[in-house]
Amino acid sequence: MKRNILLYAAIAILFGAIGIYFGIKRLAPITPKDVVVTHLLAQSMANAQGQSESLAQWKGKHLVVNFWATWCAPCVQEMPELSALQTEVANKNIQILGIGIDSPANIAEFSSKFKISYPLYSAGMSGTKLTKQFGNQAGGLPFTVLVGSDGQIKKTYLGRLKLEELRKDLLSF
Repeated sequence: MKRNILLYAAIAILFGAIGIYFGIKRLAPITPKDVVVTHLLAQSMANAQGQSESLAQWKGKHLVVNFWATWCAPCVQEMPELSALQTEVANKNIQILGIGIDSPANIAEFSSKFKISYPLYSAGMSGTKLTKQFGNQAGGLPFTVLVGSDGQIKKTYLGRLKLEELRKDLLSF
């Protein structure tokens, strides 16, 4: 009887450990951080003119990837500042990319009204999944990611950017 209890206890511990292992594995991020940038740059997205464009063209550059939406007031407010910043850093191998969590039609309309000096792309609602892979578990916008030319994530920002902080961080490039 005592032997059976010990055997059952050992089996219960074994199954408990297996359950914990698979539970932790299931809660792990969908895409490891070292693969997220590669995954992003392997995609094609509609640009502001509605044409599909490969993001692979930006490999090897320092990137400021800004996730935004036309309906997000803080996103729209920071875009003129980002546009001016793109002009400042253009000769420093730094590229700003705007990835809209919005329809291609809305982004095209927005782009025709406002002169933005950096490329705008439409990721649609799949852009929300992208932001989560970059670490934005809250799903808030705007969300900005600094990516080094080596493809490594250097820093992320949730909410409206503080341009002086971004400029300071860009000095490390």
